[in-house]
Amino acid sequence: MAERLALPVLLPCPSPTNLTYYRHSLSSLSQSQSQSPPSSVPLKPVVLEPQNPKFIQTHNANILNPSLFHLPKRRRRPLGKFRDPNRGKPWTHHSLSPQGQQIFKILVDIDSHSCNLDHILMQLFENHGISGNQHVGIVGFESVNSDILGIVKGLGFLGKCDLAFSVFNWARNRNDYQMLLDGPVVAVMIRILGKEGHVSVAASLINDLNENGFDIDVYAYTAMVSACASNGRYREAVSVFRKMEDVGCKPTLVTYNVILNVYGKMGMPWSKVAEVMDKMKRDGIAADLYTYNTLISCCRRGSLFEEAAKVFEEMKLDGFVPDKVTYNVLLDVYGKSRRYKEATEVLQEMETHGFSPSDVTYNSLISAYARGGLLEEAMELKAQMVKKGIKPDVFTYTSLFSGFEKAGKDECAMKVFEEMKKAGCKPNIATFNALIKMHGNRKKFSEMMRTFEELKRCNCPPDIVTWNTLLAVFGQNGMDIEVSGLFREMKRAGFVPERDTFNTLIGAYSRCGSFNQSMAVYKMMLEAGVIPDLSTYNAVLAALARGGLWEESEKVLTEMKGGQCKPNELSYSCLLHAYANGKQIEHMCTLAEKVYSGEIALHPVLLKTLVLVNSKTDLLVETERAFRELRKRGYSVDLTTLNAMISIYGRRQMVRKANEILDFMKESEYTPSLTTYNSLMYMYSLSGSFLRAEEALKEIVGKGLQPDIISYNTVLYAYCRNGRLSDASRIFSEMRCSGIIPDVITYNIIIACYAANDMFLEAIDMVRCMINHDCRPNQNTYNSIVDFYCKFNRPNEADLFINNLCKLDPYLPKDEESRLLERIRSRYFRKDSSSF
Repeated sequence: MAERLALPVLLPCPSPTNLTYYRHSLSSLSQSQSQSPPSSVPLKPVVLEPQNPKFIQTHNANILNPSLFHLPKRRRRPLGKFRDPNRGKPWTHHSLSPQGQQIFKILVDIDSHSCNLDHILMQLFENHGISGNQHVGIVGFESVNSDILGIVKGLGFLGKCDLAFSVFNWARNRNDYQMLLDGPVVAVMIRILGKEGHVSVAASLINDLNENGFDIDVYAYTAMVSACASNGRYREAVSVFRKMEDVGCKPTLVTYNVILNVYGKMGMPWSKVAEVMDKMKRDGIAADLYTYNTLISCCRRGSLFEEAAKVFEEMKLDGFVPDKVTYNVLLDVYGKSRRYKEATEVLQEMETHGFSPSDVTYNSLISAYARGGLLEEAMELKAQMVKKGIKPDVFTYTSLFSGFEKAGKDECAMKVFEEMKKAGCKPNIATFNALIKMHGNRKKFSEMMRTFEELKRCNCPPDIVTWNTLLAVFGQNGMDIEVSGLFREMKRAGFVPERDTFNTLIGAYSRCGSFNQSMAVYKMMLEAGVIPDLSTYNAVLAALARGGLWEESEKVLTEMKGGQCKPNELSYSCLLHAYANGKQIEHMCTLAEKVYSGEIALHPVLLKTLVLVNSKTDLLVETERAFRELRKRGYSVDLTTLNAMISIYGRRQMVRKANEILDFMKESEYTPSLTTYNSLMYMYSLSGSFLRAEEALKEIVGKGLQPDIISYNTVLYAYCRNGRLSDASRIFSEMRCSGIIPDVITYNIIIACYAANDMFLEAIDMVRCMINHDCRPNQNTYNSIVDFYCKFNRPNEADLFINNLCKLDPYLPKDEESRLLERIRSRYFRKDSSSF
């Protein structure tokens, strides 16, 4: 099993995906609008968007003749010889010839659907006093080529993209198209298509040109990589980059900068980013300021603050002066790495060098502090922001909202949301996603789905994060059918699962108890060519931890240490949970000592985890130690940590201590969750205040929370333990009316209560009811009946019950009767021994 679970830390990059673009010629793209657009053949596994017939329509006069593709191949022009004179500058019509300017004005002013494009564009040749059918010298072609470049670029600049594409097709449909079109024209057309989101059309264009003898140069390839990247199609961008290298087209600095940005967006391992930089140096291309800023940005996803610091220093050694972008990106890396001291130092250095913090700067810091639970500090930063005349925006408010939600301070979160609306700040998709997450985490599924519907009404279509959030919510509530259905719905909606989706699914299925399904998702991820990163390994470690598979967890962690994917605090947190769930208390305590001693970097996440795992394993002293250490170091606590403290105090009937935590929660404006109430109800059920258990149940309902099976079982236990059978029966009925299906624990509580009150017939009837409702009895079910027969000194009735048990339970295990008989004998033996 361990071999099957072992994860390759540095998986070889997936083989370059064959660029299987549309296999339709531009003639098929130029069919009349009445015909359906060609079906797409996307890069696997990406689902490409349907074509826009209006966009790809050209006139019948300009339909491409496939026989023209067999022209002799021309000699490749030296790169840069026919470069756009306005490259890197805003477009201006002054680059056009006088005739070109006149034609451009005609095209801009007329109705593109009714114009005779061929007649208008043929006037480009009139500069030379010849018709379009006469021989044109190389100088003439260069002039026409320059005008076509300017016209296409100008039309794209003015947003007339369909007309720009028609002009491009006009040039392409000519016999002499290889003289009229060159790399810069193709590159401009691809950029325009990419800007409009028509990546598939751009891919088809470049593929068809290449297949028919046109030399695609570095500028066209770079434009294609950029078009894929700007539309979030990162795997395709990487495939185009590799294709470019395969055909011997040498990347430029711009190409490298684009692909480095893509690697950062994909969360590629740092080793892969370093490989690109090494190749760039071997090609003799020096990095610029944009390159260094991009490299620092690549460190964000993996929280690679050490690597970011090295790049920052290397940049300064190379003579580059950091700009505002550099500081903002570096701040973001430190923020995501929760290195708040370093982030503050960067802010100070930034101001020292004359760069005033912007809304981007403050939003990065506020987001970092909010994610780390430092909510007071985050609010202070917002106050500083306002004081400096910088208006908080939707990103500011959403970061604060998410931080309060994560900490369990729902009322504070909603105050932020209301303040945002009063400030006239319209919620964006990130805000809606945070609301969906909050409602889902609180099991308020109706509110969650209302928010989802409101999102669509606000003309704010769901994004990949929305779907991932819903998947995570259903997963953490054990709703595996909903997880699978939602994933199918997500793909039907045209969303392509990326790494975050796969990571979410791994976690969702493992929470549903479907570990094999989690590993199937991991395999699917590899087959899709998605390279695992730190978050993937942590998702797999979390899945292993839920099953208590500590040995496999250790092997995965060792593998991570041996590669370039170094474990972080979440990795060790998962290992602690694996030890706890695997009942490896000694291993858990050993790892805890490594945290306290500093052998493993002490982090608030690890201290919170120690509170959780020690509480779960009922280690009171160790739980309190971790909690004290958390508070002593000034780290924030969250609702989950506080719930763990209430749980262990409640189980041990340390009512005063539990109330202290409750008072702290109220003072700090934490919103009690269902877990909080369930722990309190259990504490009440064990004490003389058992009636308060039902009061807490009513309070749950009053606050709009949905009681779960644990809530009802706890109240049942409170009444049954105190012999209140009528109240227990009432709660049982309410539970079933609420739609919650009783589980084996529910039935066992009632059966034990009947047996304890010498109501054996009722107990046996409840066993029969349990079986009829497809709930399998377990050993505890029968133990309670047999034990109370013994307690009431009725061994004969106990024997009779056991002898008839196979009639009552047709699925009774073979050895169950002998086990119960042995249990009776051992109990009477102990009773006889105690009488001596």
